[in-house]
This record gives sequence, structure tokens and C-alpha cells, in this order.
Amino acid sequence: MSAPSRRPPRLSSDHEIAQAREASVQLARLLPADDGTANVPALRLVTDDKPDEMIAIPSGALRLLVDMLTQLGQGRDVTLLPQNAELTTQEVADYLNVSRPYVVKLIEEQKLPARKVGTRRRVALEDLLRFDQQQHARQSAALDELARIDAELGL
Repeated sequence: MSAPSRRPPRLSSDHEIAQAREASVQLARLLPADDGTANVPALRLVTDDKPDEMIAIPSGALRLLVDMLTQLGQGRDVTLLPQNAELTTQEVADYLNVSRPYVVKLIEEQKLPARKVGTRRRVALEDLLRFDQQQHARQSAALDELARIDAELGL
């Protein structure tokens, strides 16, 4: 058995994208109101080639499945990672849409936490998400400040 690919799956056709969109709509109807009191129903999948065989899906996975199918139905790639995942500097660079050397610089300047595994750096997913959220907050504050200055100057 080969190791699973770390690349996100791509839907290769408009038909698959449409199927994902329709499945997300159908599954979303099973979701309860978001008041926290209702239970998500258990889900069982049946395949065309083995209609007598059912696959039980945990009820907690239904919301995640709907979210994933919604993204796929919009033609976006989806990647699932466990919360305790560690990423390479290249994976971090891909996520942030920056160069790998820039990520290394962020790590060396201690702006982005990382640990060394041999000679390689690894960044915890949790740290990356926190860093990205802080970056977005800084950018938003800077844009607000620019808008305020523009308003003062009447631009």
C-alpha cells in the first residue's frame, strides 16, 4: 500500500463540481438549527456498486462534510489536516502565498514559531493559523488608518 498523497484532490470536471454542489445542498438540509440543542443525525452512505453495504459516518463529521463539499462545489481545492499537524517551510509558504525564503526569514526573526527536526524546520498548524490571523488583523488596521487619513484629507 502506498503512502497517501499530500496534494489536495482536484475535481477534474464541471460534472464533479456540480455533483459536489448538489451533495452539499442535500446534506445541509440534514443539519439542525445552530442553537446547539439538536443532534446531528447519523449518516450512512450506500454505493452504486454495493447497494447492500452501508458505511456509517459519525454524526459530528456531517458538518465538516457539508463544508468540504460546499468548497469543492465552488471549484476550490480542500485539504484536511489534523490540528496538531506540522508543516514544512514550503507548505507554510504555499499557505501564505509567499516565498519559502521569506518564511525562513520570519522564523529566524522569531515572528513565526517553529522547531527544528534535524536540519529541517517545522511549523505547527496552530501557530501558522495564529500568525495568519494576526497578519490579517494588522493589514486591516493599516487599511482602516489609510481610510481615516483619506477621509481627513478629503480624498
